[in-house]
Amino acid sequence: MPSVVIIGAGPAGLTAAYELSRNGVPCTVLEKDQVVGGISRTAEYQGYLFDIGGHRFFTKVSLVEAMWREVLGDDFLTRPRLSRIYYNRTFFKYPLEPVNALQGLGIVESMRCGFSYLAAQLFPVRPEKTFEAWVSNRFGRRLFKMFFESYTEKVWGMKCTEISADWAAQRIKGLSLVSVVRNALFARRSDTSIKTLIHQFQYPRRGPGMMWQRTRERVVAAGSQVVMNAGVDKIEWQPGRVTAVHAGGAAYPADEFISSMPIRELLERLDPAPPPDVLAVAKCFKYRDFLTVALIIRQPALFPDNWIYIHEPGVKVGRIQNFKNWSPEMVPDPETTCLGMEYFCFEGDGLWTSPDAELVALATREIGALGLARSADVTGGCVVRMPKAYPVYDDGYQQALGTLRQFLAGLSNLQLAGRNGMHRYNNQDHSMLTAMLAARNIRNRAAGPQYDLWQVNADDEYHEGGETVNEESLQTLESTQPLLPTRAK
Repeated sequence: MPSVVIIGAGPAGLTAAYELSRNGVPCTVLEKDQVVGGISRTAEYQGYLFDIGGHRFFTKVSLVEAMWREVLGDDFLTRPRLSRIYYNRTFFKYPLEPVNALQGLGIVESMRCGFSYLAAQLFPVRPEKTFEAWVSNRFGRRLFKMFFESYTEKVWGMKCTEISADWAAQRIKGLSLVSVVRNALFARRSDTSIKTLIHQFQYPRRGPGMMWQRTRERVVAAGSQVVMNAGVDKIEWQPGRVTAVHAGGAAYPADEFISSMPIRELLERLDPAPPPDVLAVAKCFKYRDFLTVALIIRQPALFPDNWIYIHEPGVKVGRIQNFKNWSPEMVPDPETTCLGMEYFCFEGDGLWTSPDAELVALATREIGALGLARSADVTGGCVVRMPKAYPVYDDGYQQALGTLRQFLAGLSNLQLAGRNGMHRYNNQDHSMLTAMLAARNIRNRAAGPQYDLWQVNADDEYHEGGETVNEESLQTLESTQPLLPTRAK
């Protein structure tokens, strides 16, 4: 039986541990923090519970859903979903719906947007290299300015002229003004699977941290261990394999390793240092950081949304979560509401380094300026910072990934899984599926072909419209998988 070390106790790391331990393979999970769950944790302030970003549980992957239900049972709730865009003190449905958008914009502005769209069709931006050009060519410049520019720049900290069109094509695949109108007019009203995914979702009654704390308990009960406050100091390797991880002052030798730690940190902690070309690409893996200001507001109800996208350019907040609408148990006093004011930043910049009191004051001013609550009704708040929340793709990313994968192909017992582990801007269920398959690779190491984790859901299978992945699908996938990942093109 192989010995296994897993780096990180977020959704990917704990899922891998769960898959291994329930099949009789003990493992050791190393977590640098004091709590499990990574960005999918649940924080607490004076009895109020809140997410670090809001984590809707939805999936088309039957294996992932089965694990959620095995772990949570009756504590897994079905919740109504509503998320809208807030622009110019007006709510717009998300995804955008033409009739609703026309009503919100008014006749005159709608006509201007229509003419802007026609101009984009007659005189498209060429070459189409940037996010701004890609979106403007499909929606017109006026709609780009209203519904894409401000929010995108808040999230990624880059001008839309600096973001590649390739990223737009990946994240907004097949979307255009024509497709939005067509889908609104001709959507199949009887398609219950679409309705389910759009209008409701699953959620733990006390937040996503409940899922991962329960998973940790099951992993430990099965004979594995989860070591907290165990940040990785170095990763020993030799040609062909990793030999040990040093973390929290202790050494953890093993036969197999799964890493969900950020790729940049992984490369920097290799001992001996990897070849210069591999070490150099570490700087190409960049991240967007994130902080939540939780505000307690003396009002029983403010708005019906689970979350709102803030497209107002005059405020710094990018998204607002209404945790009471995720689960009533998140808020202990029914006469109050807890909002999560979300700010996207870079570790070390002005927002990140601002004292907590200043950030609470900023969020209080901005919720009042937006007209979504009265600043005078805010009774308190706290701040939670989350480094490396979102992988960033820039011009050097693809080449860096190719160099990394070529190097990793020579380390036969190291697999990467999860959002930061694979530097993929993915959903929770994708992270979990890669971890499940990494665990199966270990269990079946001598039995035959291995899953290529880089090809799992590489397109859009983990989005809402994706196809279900079940055991039969995985068996088919297994028969076609190469032994090792192929190099990126």
